[in-house]
Parts: sequence; structure tokens; C-alpha cells
Amino acid sequence: MMEYMTDPQGIERRSMEIIAPYLAPLQLSEEQTKVYERIIHSAGDPDYANHIIMHPQAVDAGTKALRQGASIYTDVQMVRVGINARKLAEFGGATHCLIADEEVVAEAKRLGITRSMVAMRKFGKKLDGQIVAIGNAPTALFELLKLMDEQGIRPALIIGVPVGFVGAAESKDALIQHSPVPYVAVKGNKGGSTVAVSVCNALLYMAGSC
Repeated sequence: MMEYMTDPQGIERRSMEIIAPYLAPLQLSEEQTKVYERIIHSAGDPDYANHIIMHPQAVDAGTKALRQGASIYTDVQMVRVGINARKLAEFGGATHCLIADEEVVAEAKRLGITRSMVAMRKFGKKLDGQIVAIGNAPTALFELLKLMDEQGIRPALIIGVPVGFVGAAESKDALIQHSPVPYVAVKGNKGGSTVAVSVCNALLYMAGSC
């Protein structure tokens, strides 16, 4: 029978050793490295090293907001449930998602738009000073950018990593080019809920160690 590792800490340590050579040429800070590691580890894809774009103040903005009790607002439940809620609660924050809210569902149907767009509208000013994690819906990211432009809403940090082939790459390009606040993004079609979660949890662990 094939031998395999069973020690959780050993598995994680070995995983980071395998990932390290892909990050070495990028000259990342220690904090940035931790985010990159978590993304690559969650996706099982070292090629992410070539697609991650981080605003220079992203880690500082995210960890500072968390330590001050910021909550994390998500586009879908898959992102919300993956976040370490216990750790977040230790700082005084919570997770929020309105994708299944009855009013959101009804309004989206009435307007003929996505529920994630309506959810961002309903969050509105509540997003000020908070962290927004978008892992699935490009329309949520586009709507958030619109809210920032038209209503002056200012999250502390945007984790914009929606996945897919329709609007995903374009929404992240718009975030990188126009966001007035720090962000973490993954260029192109790559991304997803697990990637958004990995960034949130990396920031939570770093916030706790500061």
C-alpha cells in the first residue's frame, strides 16, 4: 500500500515548501507571501503566482480593519461559510451574505438582474470600513465599484476574485484599474469561493498574530 503523510502540520509545512520556489522570484513581503501561499494552497495551482495582484496596502488595511472589529460581507454563502467565524468573532466581527434573502430574491427577479447585484445594493453604506469578499459573481464586483463611484462607499478592503468566463476577468481588471481602496485580485478567469476564503482566513491569522 502506498505510504502517505498523515500529520496535519507536516502536510501543511511540506505544502508550503513545495509552493516556496514559485514565489521566490516575486520578491514579496512576508505578509504578502502568506496570502499568496494560502491562495495557491487552496487552489492547488502554482500558476496563481502569476495572476495574483495585491494593492501595496492590502494586508495592512485588511488586518487593521479586522482588529478594529470589521465584518466580512460576501457575495455567496460558499464564501461566508468558509471563513473562520470563530476567529472573526474574537475581533468583534461577523460574516454577512444576502444572496438568499427573500427581499433580494424578489427584487432581482423584478429587475431582471442578479441577486448578488441586489445584495450589494442592499448592503450599501454598511460596507463602509468593512471587508468585502467576492468569489463567485462578477456582477457583484461591478455593482460594488458602481456604489463606490456613485455613492462614495468605501470598504476597508476588497477581495475581488470572482471566477468564470463572462465578466470575471473584466470585473477584476476594473477593480485593479479604478478601485479607490486596497484590494486583492486574481487576473483572468481564475478565482472562486475557495480563493476568497483563503485570503480572508490568511488575514484573520495575521491579524491575530500582530
